[in-house]
Amino acid sequence: MAGDILSQNEIDALLSALSTGEMTADEMKSDQETKKVRVYDFKRALRFSKDQIRSLTRIHENFARLLTTFFSAQLRTYAQVSVVSVDQIPFEEFIRSVPSMTLINVFEVPPLKGNILMEINPNIAYSMLDLMMGGRGETHVKADNITEIETKILTNLFERSFDNLREAWSNIAEIDPMLTELEVNPQFLQMISPNETVIVISFNTIIGETSGMINICIPHVVLEPIVPNLSVRYWMQSDKKEVSPEQLKVLEKRVKAAEIPVIAELGTTDISIEDLLFLQIGDVLQINTKIDDPLTIKVGEIPKYKAQPGKLKKRMAVQVIETLKGGEDDDE
Repeated sequence: MAGDILSQNEIDALLSALSTGEMTADEMKSDQETKKVRVYDFKRALRFSKDQIRSLTRIHENFARLLTTFFSAQLRTYAQVSVVSVDQIPFEEFIRSVPSMTLINVFEVPPLKGNILMEINPNIAYSMLDLMMGGRGETHVKADNITEIETKILTNLFERSFDNLREAWSNIAEIDPMLTELEVNPQFLQMISPNETVIVISFNTIIGETSGMINICIPHVVLEPIVPNLSVRYWMQSDKKEVSPEQLKVLEKRVKAAEIPVIAELGTTDISIEDLLFLQIGDVLQINTKIDDPLTIKVGEIPKYKAQPGKLKKRMAVQVIETLKGGEDDDE
């Protein structure tokens, strides 16, 4: 690691200290070696780069927007979910940070190995439960004695909410989240080593007049196979998806089958509102086109051709005699 660059004043001060005997060469060398030592906490091993953390933040900000829409529709009340933080910490630290009695959904995410935890603050969970049972969203915190009926209602809601996670992750991996258990005491969760690095995404959640936190804990072992997909290069490449020949043929077929209006315009004129109001059958309007002038053919609202009027098999028709060019919508 390159050392700090000294200014000229600092260099002069060091030379002065050496010449006056205030500092020896051995002391200066020892001081430089001391500065090269950095404290490293092996319990907080950083497995993800800042670039990868930013990608995870972007993914779960999209997840938060999807959850906002989902909860608003399901609970029929005001809901707002937003990402507060994305951190990488030891699993043991995450377990210590959650309340002693809370609601933790344990999900599998095949084909990835390992489990994902979704911890919901009891205030939020019971407000959702009250709304789903016809209440006003009042909360009664009693996570330690949740009934089987309440468990079933909440797990159904959270299982459906994880469909939004599948959509948010679609750019980096195709996953199929499945709920395996609902736990109320985090101390009983021993799914990975206490020192294993996990990503914790914290969401500030507002349901009606109740607010609380939802935390998602993703172990490193789950993300390890798709870590390369979290790089900026992957995101830039994934934004430029190549279209297959089959898709091009389908698109071409649909474009050819599309119907658009083609209008032969005889001419135009301007009249006053008063004249328009008193128009009657038999009145004649003088247009701005002479009898031998070509007609304008419009495709949609865009002039494309010049044509002359005539008849074909006793039907009125026009014959194209010129193609108009130079319009901003013309590709020629």
